[in-house]
Amino acid sequence: MKDWIVHQALTKAVEKCPDKPFLLLNDRSVTYRELDEISDRLATALLNEGFKKGDNIAILALNQFEWLYTYFATAKIGVGLVALNVRYRESEFEYMLNNANVKGIVSISNLQGFDYANFFNNFKEKVPTVEKYIFIGDGCFDGSLSFEELMSVPINWQLVDRSKQNITDEDTVVIIYTSGTTGRPKGTMITNRSILEAAQAQVDHLSLNEDDCMIGNLPLNHVGGITCTIHTTLLSFGSVVLIPLFIPEMVLQAIHQYKPTIFGGVPTMYVMLCNNKEITNFDLSSIKYGIVGGSNVDPDLCEEIKIHFSQAQLINLYGLSETSGACILSKLTDSMEKVQQSIGVPIGDFKVKVIDNEGNDLPAGEVGELLIKGNSTAKGYFGLEEETKKAFSDDSWLSTGDVGYVDDEGYIYFKGRKKEMYIQGGYNVYPVEVENIISSHPKVSVVAGIGVPDTFLGEVGRYYIIPKQGTNIREEEIIEYCKQYLADYKVPKQIVFEKELPLTPAGKVQKSILKSLYLENSTN
Repeated sequence: MKDWIVHQALTKAVEKCPDKPFLLLNDRSVTYRELDEISDRLATALLNEGFKKGDNIAILALNQFEWLYTYFATAKIGVGLVALNVRYRESEFEYMLNNANVKGIVSISNLQGFDYANFFNNFKEKVPTVEKYIFIGDGCFDGSLSFEELMSVPINWQLVDRSKQNITDEDTVVIIYTSGTTGRPKGTMITNRSILEAAQAQVDHLSLNEDDCMIGNLPLNHVGGITCTIHTTLLSFGSVVLIPLFIPEMVLQAIHQYKPTIFGGVPTMYVMLCNNKEITNFDLSSIKYGIVGGSNVDPDLCEEIKIHFSQAQLINLYGLSETSGACILSKLTDSMEKVQQSIGVPIGDFKVKVIDNEGNDLPAGEVGELLIKGNSTAKGYFGLEEETKKAFSDDSWLSTGDVGYVDDEGYIYFKGRKKEMYIQGGYNVYPVEVENIISSHPKVSVVAGIGVPDTFLGEVGRYYIIPKQGTNIREEEIIEYCKQYLADYKVPKQIVFEKELPLTPAGKVQKSILKSLYLENSTN
């Protein structure tokens, strides 16, 4: 692309295929031209409400049209979109909204019994930077705005065009939070250029074109959704079938109905689909690429996928918020055995090297920390200069915190995480964030968490707790307490009460010993 700017990529798609459906959902469709016009209308409304370049707006919604209307509107006026998860609760909202200096929130009104309008009405004092609350659907409070009413504002072409002229490729388009080892989530600033370069690298590697259609089941508040799905489709002029929530029957029906060519998901999603009793009633033969992200594909799962997705080439995908999307993919010519062993090769202009604990480069075959370099890396963490310096070096190498090695042919082999993070059902969880919540319980003295293997979710959180003297505490009490403050995928699956835990001389819990003891006991 000549210019790496999101709104220009949309303009290019409108010029090439204006009336082609870009987004599909529940028998409704939005063409490229319609998305451009709708986002111009919303951009006008946001400008009228006082939003300007450099501001941040948060989005809290499912994979739905309104999410993308908002994204392309904010991209046109230079406003960063802070992507939130509908499963977040009080502690996550308070930190992220304040950390990102969010000026406005676009949110669904309610979901599965949770009233977001009522929640934010009672939460306003804790997020003083938020001036505007905009709700999608029925439900609001005095002083809040209706998304539908904003969508009826006439387009001010001159106003929007003037805003577009001020956009640069280094402006932030989306901020995606990734939990930090310090317990503080980090808002990764993804730019116009970085998100489009990441998407273009995936388009080129997979040779995607206007005949391709993707299932959009990965959350839009992750790079798997907004980059690997939406932007790769935008740049290849294809179509996306949006899946609001991952419900196996809904996904299978969408594949059967729309005949997409690409399905991507974490291993847990494939397990849920393959274990569905109705799967044989659906035609899944249109899928030519089955992309698996999050971790290596288990050999048994590979076999299951090939049974049901008979025409699909399995492809590993490795990416981070910090790389704005995919940076490593399997080759299209890789055998099943290769996909089971290696996560693939660098795509686009990405380079990978491996270093030891002292920062020295390691030769092929030696295991160390994986470092990544490329134009698609994000520009840092919002408001966190020290964390940015640690992860993004002066010579543009990104520290992934992941461990692996590169072979003589350039294939990368993932061996685990240097950090304590574990991936539960496709979601990254850092124990320290959960520990911070559990330790605030009045009956808890010490807590330490680790990730342990799980056949269904990949990994789950196991937390060891030393209760305060003289207290009586139950596992259910800890679980319910966590549910009040954490997204459900962060809530511990296993609680173990102990009288003491292994400590270092400095008094820190030795989690490596906890992990070793668990693994020893689980194999006996």
